[in-house]
Amino acid sequence: MKEIRLVVLSGPSGSGKSTAIKALEDLGYYCVDNMPVALLPRFMELLARSGEILRVAAVIDVREREFLKDVPPIFAELKAAGYSLEVIYLEASDESLARRFSETRRRHPLAADESPLEGITREREILSELKAYADRVFDTTDFNVHQLRDLIKEIYSGPVSREKMAVNFISFGYRYGIPTDADIVIDVRFLPNPYFISTLKHLDGTDPRITDFLLSRKEAKEFLERFRDFLDYLIPLYGKEGKSYLTIAVGCTGGRHRSVAMVEALSEGLGSDTVLIRKRHRDINKS
Repeated sequence: MKEIRLVVLSGPSGSGKSTAIKALEDLGYYCVDNMPVALLPRFMELLARSGEILRVAAVIDVREREFLKDVPPIFAELKAAGYSLEVIYLEASDESLARRFSETRRRHPLAADESPLEGITREREILSELKAYADRVFDTTDFNVHQLRDLIKEIYSGPVSREKMAVNFISFGYRYGIPTDADIVIDVRFLPNPYFISTLKHLDGTDPRITDFLLSRKEAKEFLERFRDFLDYLIPLYGKEGKSYLTIAVGCTGGRHRSVAMVEALSEGLGSDTVLIRKRHRDINKS
C-alpha cells in the first residue's frame, strides 16, 4: 500500500465543495480543483516518486462531464496501484441548492438561460454514477460554511492511518425526510410524545424536563441501555473494517422532542481515545 492518501470530492454545484477543499488545504492536503480525472493516475505516480506529499485532495464535478464516463476504470486503477482512495460526495436538497444560488446571485453552470432548479436536476443525472462510487455522502442541507469546515477538519485532521472513528448522531423529523447520509436509522416514535403535553409542547429535547418526562418511562430506559450495548459491539467492528465515520440518525415525528432527547442521552459516555462523538439536531427549530 502506497503511503499517499487521496481524497476525491464531488457533488452538485453549491453543495460545499469549495469550503471542503479549503478545509483540507488548511490541514496540509495538496489540493487540486477541477482535476481532469484522466490525469489522476499519472499525477499520483509523480507524487509517489517525489515522496514529499502524503495527502492529496482533488475536486471532480460536472465541469468534467465529458470525462466522467472514465471514472470507474480510473478509480479501479488507482486502488489496484495501492493508493488509499476515498470518495466524498457532498449532497444537499434541491431547495437548499437553489437558495444558495439565489443568495450568491450565481448562475448554475448547467442552466444558462433557465432556472437553477432545471440545472440542478440535470446535474444530478450527470453525477449519479459518480455518487454511486462514494465512500461517504455528507448532506450539507442544514450546514453553514463554518459547520461544514469544522466537520471536514474534525474527520481529516488525523494522520493517514485511520486511528479514530467519528460517530455522528443526527436527530431528525420523519415529516422532513430521512437524512441521506445516515448509515443507521433508528425510529423512536414508540416513545410518548411530549408534543401532546401542554406544559412540554413549547420545549425541545435539550431541556431537562423533556428528558425527565421520557426517561421516567421504562421503555425509554431499556431502549437506551440496549442500543448503547449494540453500539459498543458494533463500532469496533466498523473500525476493524476501516470505516472511519459512522452516521446514526435518530428520528421522531417532528425532530424536536423525542429524537433530540435520545441523541443527547445516547451520545453521553460513548467518546473514547478511539471514538469521537459529534451530535447535530437537524430539525429542532422547524415548526
